[in-house]
Amino acid sequence: MAIHIIENLRTFQYYCLMSIITPVIQLLGSLAFLLYGMKLMSDGVQKSAGEKLQRALSVITGNRFVALLTGLIVTMIIQSSGATTVMVVTFVNAGLMTLTQSVGVIFGANIGTTITAWIVSIFGFNFKISAFAIPLFGLGYFLYRLIKKNAGKNFGEAIMGFGMLFLGLSGLTDVFTPEQLGWLFKIQGNGFIALTIGFIIGILITALLHSSSAFSAIVITMAYTGLINWELAAAMTLGSNIGSTIDAILAAMGTTADARRSALIHVMFNVFGTVLALIFFHPFLRLVVFLTPGQEHSNMAIRISMLHTVFKTLSTVVLLPMQPLLVKLAQIMIKNDPDQENKIFRLEFTELATKDSVATHIIQVEKAIADMTDVVTDMFDKIQIGVTKRNESFKEKYQEQMAETESYVDQMHEQITHYLIKCERLQLTDKQLDHVSNMIQIVDELENMSDSCYGTIMLICRSIEKKMEFKAEDLEKLLPYIELVRQFLQFIRININKTITPEKLELARELEDGIDAFRKSLKKVARKRLEGGADVKAELLYIDIVRAIEHIGDNCFNISSALVG
Repeated sequence: MAIHIIENLRTFQYYCLMSIITPVIQLLGSLAFLLYGMKLMSDGVQKSAGEKLQRALSVITGNRFVALLTGLIVTMIIQSSGATTVMVVTFVNAGLMTLTQSVGVIFGANIGTTITAWIVSIFGFNFKISAFAIPLFGLGYFLYRLIKKNAGKNFGEAIMGFGMLFLGLSGLTDVFTPEQLGWLFKIQGNGFIALTIGFIIGILITALLHSSSAFSAIVITMAYTGLINWELAAAMTLGSNIGSTIDAILAAMGTTADARRSALIHVMFNVFGTVLALIFFHPFLRLVVFLTPGQEHSNMAIRISMLHTVFKTLSTVVLLPMQPLLVKLAQIMIKNDPDQENKIFRLEFTELATKDSVATHIIQVEKAIADMTDVVTDMFDKIQIGVTKRNESFKEKYQEQMAETESYVDQMHEQITHYLIKCERLQLTDKQLDHVSNMIQIVDELENMSDSCYGTIMLICRSIEKKMEFKAEDLEKLLPYIELVRQFLQFIRININKTITPEKLELARELEDGIDAFRKSLKKVARKRLEGGADVKAELLYIDIVRAIEHIGDNCFNISSALVG
């Protein structure tokens, strides 16, 4: 009898244990399908159009409504507000986007992320999910394997992700029932404690998943199957808006002050909107129900999607006119970088952004190279000032300043090169790999150019210090020579991150040939002056200046060759 009782007890314990473990394992598996499906779908879209979308973000205008619309569209396409926000923080860090411009994009991204909830609620629960999820995944797989072109592969990957997302939803629908997981959710109700717990769960799980869209899908599924009620689902959804800021916070670590301010504004948007919704919680829910088709009898999945959209839209309507105030508040809370004041160049490689697209890195480094070109061009302009105003005031004003600028260019060379080497370790296409290799060469040429500019200015300063005498006509002969090199520099500056045509390369070759011919002419005249008894030190220094300027022309031509498509 005792043995029989012990066996029954063991059977009961085993049954209880399995009733807990089985649903949890099924939950984890379904969640994995959901998250990986979203990732595949987002990656497929980004590989197809991600670089174009990111470049659209990087050249956005100062109009807040255009910025809002851009953030909205980009996020709707790539299905990830986290990815959009990380791009924004990266672009602000690189100087491609101002802090003010970033505000509208961030607001638009927050509205755009609600599209996933609508996809889940419309397609996930109005059709038999399992009936088309597997065929959809199969279609995507065969497109991915059979089509050789990258565009076809990327499209196939996106379809596979779409299918996996609905497979995950199908699994969640099966497991999220009161019979399976009811013991996990004993916080039903609309009391303060229940809603607070739901709100905290929304924050923590969204931060853990790094996806408010994924958590929205989970909440919609639980509400649809009756596992949680309307008020609790709303509290969880509001909590997820704060948890979703984790990606922006992580992306902002180690970045410039403005990049951190951009992430802070993203946090302020979500926190302010959430606090406002919590203060007017029940009136807010009544508004959502009123706007949802069917109202009190509306589909719970549609109602939660409507809540998500109304919340984001109302937050934007309230906060967008306050854009200048938000920027000012962020500037007060986060002080300027000491590096910025001390002219220290930094180009940090943000690992977080690599999960979405290498295009973000390439755009960032292109901006740094354009800035480096501007600095070198400015250095070259000082050469003409030195030739035309070769006096003590020039030496006092520019000798130390150019030494600091040369040090800054050396920092740029080192930081950009290290950044590009890290880019080479990413999964690059052949075209991207060639582009990165060319950029490494271009940065080397720009650094050599800055050395020549600095060397030339120091030669001019030495001639002033040694009180060397030059005929006015000899110095004037240098001016058209310097102007020719300046034209070449401007050509480089205009085309620095573009692919130039063979016709433009031919124009560059003509400029290079013209500079070489001018150099030979000037050196020939200088030798004749030497033979005629001119001051040896002065003429040799003159020849050194001519040679250094000619080297800058050589660097320009090498850069032109690297830019050819």
